[in-house]
Amino acid sequence: MSDNPSVPGPRRDMAMHNDWWASGWEHVLPRQGFPLTMLIGTASQPDFTGSLDELLQEIFEGHWHLIGGDLDGALTFSWPDEEWDHEEKPEGREASEAKCWEKFGAMLTAAGFPVPRTVRDLSELYLTWGLAHRDETPDGTRWSMPSALPLPGDLLPLDAELTERLDSIRWTLRTGPLVDGLIEHLVDDLGEPQEVLTSLDRLATATGRDADDVRIALTELVEAGDAQVYRGQEQADAERLEAHRRFRLVMNWDHFHENRMLLSVEPTGSD
Repeated sequence: MSDNPSVPGPRRDMAMHNDWWASGWEHVLPRQGFPLTMLIGTASQPDFTGSLDELLQEIFEGHWHLIGGDLDGALTFSWPDEEWDHEEKPEGREASEAKCWEKFGAMLTAAGFPVPRTVRDLSELYLTWGLAHRDETPDGTRWSMPSALPLPGDLLPLDAELTERLDSIRWTLRTGPLVDGLIEHLVDDLGEPQEVLTSLDRLATATGRDADDVRIALTELVEAGDAQVYRGQEQADAERLEAHRRFRLVMNWDHFHENRMLLSVEPTGSD
């Protein structure tokens, strides 16, 4: 979990599950899925015993705008007070909301789940899906969440477009830090060389990763057009490089700087 410094003290610090973004649930659930996950994550801290309503009262005096008010607030796929992007969704807010509900409802109905209408309904689905656990103990109600959240595709029939998008997000979260680590070595340690004779083993030692991770990072750079790898004078397949064999890494730094933003995706805190 990671602390949210925006919550005023001395109230309880909010906590968010590290697996939320990689799991892809924010692209499936109504907007309140994010703050609900944060609320349950906060309730899962060892020093809390009680209901989500009690936690909401403790932190926000019973009303949290981000969650739409309280647990009995209606779920939405857009916020009523947000500026509407007519270029991205020219159909307008009402039609867009109806379309989202139709798709979401059909997906849940096909899987045999009730369609939630309030945040409280959604919290009960979290329990059904295993995103959260609620136990009654002699000390009161205890909340917990698994270290790895169940994936939407394991529980719901996602369409091909959404499945591809979630797979792409997870792959980016997986490869982003690997690419960043390799680029940092090439920039900070080697001074942006146009060409370097190296091997996966050497790059692994320099970046603190294993050879397979470096191979993934190299493949991402090649596929993005930022680099090429050669064995002798022949262009080589980055995915098939052997860990100990040397190769020439030729960088296209102009392309890299024009098309890529160096973004580190690292977990913060612990569950």
